[in-house]
Amino acid sequence: MVVPAGPRSNRHRPPELEGDFNRNPSLGYESSAQVGFIRCLDHGYPTPLARWHCHDEYELHLITATSGKAFVGDWIGPFEPGHVVLCGPKLPHNWISHDVPAEGVARRDLVVQFQHGPIEKSCQSIPELMEVMPLLERARFGIEFFGFSQIAEGHWHKVKSSRGLRRFAAFLEFMIDLSSWTDFRLLSSVQMRGMDNGTELEQINVIVSRITENVAQSISAAEVAHELGMSESRFSRFFRRATGNTYTDFVNRVRINRACQLLMSSDTYITNICYDVGFNSVANFNRRFHEIKGLTPSEFRKQAESRFGGPAD
Repeated sequence: MVVPAGPRSNRHRPPELEGDFNRNPSLGYESSAQVGFIRCLDHGYPTPLARWHCHDEYELHLITATSGKAFVGDWIGPFEPGHVVLCGPKLPHNWISHDVPAEGVARRDLVVQFQHGPIEKSCQSIPELMEVMPLLERARFGIEFFGFSQIAEGHWHKVKSSRGLRRFAAFLEFMIDLSSWTDFRLLSSVQMRGMDNGTELEQINVIVSRITENVAQSISAAEVAHELGMSESRFSRFFRRATGNTYTDFVNRVRINRACQLLMSSDTYITNICYDVGFNSVANFNRRFHEIKGLTPSEFRKQAESRFGGPAD
């Protein structure tokens, strides 16, 4: 059963897709014709740039003033000065400040945007660039870096103040430090780790695709182990090494991730969502949701409304 949504329901608004056509230089954007595939931007708050949106580029955000709520994909969490996040292409995001003085703040965000294509193509002839690819793969989920703000700000100013080959060199130094920084977390509900063995990677990808595409279907670890010709204990070790989670925890995370998408994009009753994503107990669904997201499904839905910048309904 679906609750009828009003004509102005925020919940059904998709993220705005940003492109060069709406990057007005008066808002602080650099022209791609002038700076190439690496663009710097800084802005204050409030600003029309702060809205629920996505774009084809990666975007690194450093918050230098105010605190509030950050929205990255289906993740909701607090931010304060020093907050550093790298968002991957097409990953929706927004930062809503809650402690803004009446006159606003002149500078809240230091931003770097860059495209994937030039880096990927260059890796074919410059193998050293492959070192940055694991970082870019993780960025698909959004990455929050801890203790990195001073380093990030120094790099941002070097990139911002340079042009041409010097900008590219400064950008690479930034990427080197980001790639080697170990104190971070992925903001997605589901995490994957790299694997060296191509056959094992293919097996894991098949399993993960099966789980994510059939989220409501109950597929036991014993069934999957049997299909792979493994004992259940061997499969459990294999799966945990690849994903960082037990099989059951991973399935729960995928289901909660799907529930978050439904909570953000529809008015479906929470009880219905519980069963739609494969849980057979509302109490268990609420418990798992709180363990993974740190709040209840109803609290998540209410907070998610404010990703557009207005009050929750």
